[in-house]
Amino acid sequence: MFRPVEIPLWLLVLILLFAAVTFASHFLFPSVRWFFRKRMERAVARLNTRLTRPIEPFKLARRHDMIQRLIYDPAVAQAIVAHAQEHGVPENVAFEQARDYAREIVPSFSATAYFTFGTRAAKWLSRAFYRIRLGAFDRDALDAIDPDAAVVFVMNHRSNMDYVLVTWLAARTSALSYAVGEWARVWPLAPLIRAMGAFFIRRRDRGGLYRRVLQRYVQMATAGGVTQAIFPEGGLSLTGRMAAPKTGLLGHIVEDFGSHGRDVIFVPVALNYDRVLEDRVLIEAGAAGNRRFRVPPSRLAGAVWGHLWQRARGRFRGFGTASVGFGRPLSLNEFLGGEAPGPAATARVSREMKARIEEVMPVLPVPLVAGILLDVSPLPPERIEIRVAALLGMLHARGVALPRRDAARITADALEILLQRGLVRGQDGGLAPAPDAGPVLRFYADSVAHHFAPARLAAPEEALSPPPPVR
Repeated sequence: MFRPVEIPLWLLVLILLFAAVTFASHFLFPSVRWFFRKRMERAVARLNTRLTRPIEPFKLARRHDMIQRLIYDPAVAQAIVAHAQEHGVPENVAFEQARDYAREIVPSFSATAYFTFGTRAAKWLSRAFYRIRLGAFDRDALDAIDPDAAVVFVMNHRSNMDYVLVTWLAARTSALSYAVGEWARVWPLAPLIRAMGAFFIRRRDRGGLYRRVLQRYVQMATAGGVTQAIFPEGGLSLTGRMAAPKTGLLGHIVEDFGSHGRDVIFVPVALNYDRVLEDRVLIEAGAAGNRRFRVPPSRLAGAVWGHLWQRARGRFRGFGTASVGFGRPLSLNEFLGGEAPGPAATARVSREMKARIEEVMPVLPVPLVAGILLDVSPLPPERIEIRVAALLGMLHARGVALPRRDAARITADALEILLQRGLVRGQDGGLAPAPDAGPVLRFYADSVAHHFAPARLAAPEEALSPPPPVR
């Protein structure tokens, strides 16, 4: 029994390797995971003491456990059977397909990644490009939201900077869970975005089984009290105006209302910019009648190089103002008033949220001046300033949140950006849109045009009066 045994060296190495792997998987790795899990739980407990809405246990659950819970959900199981019958495949094949969808959708939230790296990077990026201003904001209404309710921020979609901006501004409230399109399913973005709590959704090729898996995940997250952020337009605006809301994710939430005992609070969020980074790409896609955003690598490289060269020479003045307005929260319990949650209720909620988002859409210098120049040009700067003052007076009378600058400063800021971009040129009699600049100016002007309906964006000066001072 104790006699020495001779074995080849390669076999000894192989045995030791298997022993090391077994030891690590059964003893070392569980201990390490337990150690880091305990540290994470203590860190989250400290973090929750300063968050308005603490991170819910659902968001902290292990990704593997969430995937298992999702694919064994009764509604998903029924969809698996229906998918197998419809496509003539075994149920175990349909089950694996559902598992793949679940792995694709379910995030792997990391509080460390979100609140240390994510929010700090979002703050740095936001301030590196824009002057950040808070628009309409009723703190009392937001503070009055039921702590046990599931909160969903419903936002218009102007730019990919929307994710960055709202992540930073909402960092003191809670960790947001976004629905992110397929564009981000590339390495190394995908693991980082999952760690930030976002989940991926497909824009195309969505069969019944996929839709059911996505629907149940969104409904489970809502039932778990996860604070979510959705873009009801389903994509970036190609025209500057807020598009008609789609009822996909919104419908999933509304149709499940009442099954989990929580109220759902929709918070309208309106975002606007003096300059949208992707404006020309979006305008070109809109003119082509599709949503294919194709940017030649040479064009992208040129834009990045030009920006870096401006910064190196100290000539970068920023892209103007980015502003976020928060509207009146909508309690689903109060809004439905006993109405059965279904497609009709979803349509009503969608229309109401669109109206509330437009109600608090920030009015910024570039959209304001762009609309004036499209309406009447050429105009000298002093006459543009008069029209800006008159429009501010009109908006003030309607209760619209206004920039914390006077008409002279707003006009000067807008013209500086428009002249720098070559969108406006001097002519006899003043300033006018540059050739081929009309679509870009319209893109910005349309973002605030609804504030002036049915009045024209720029009425004659003699018919208008200057506004009271903005505080």
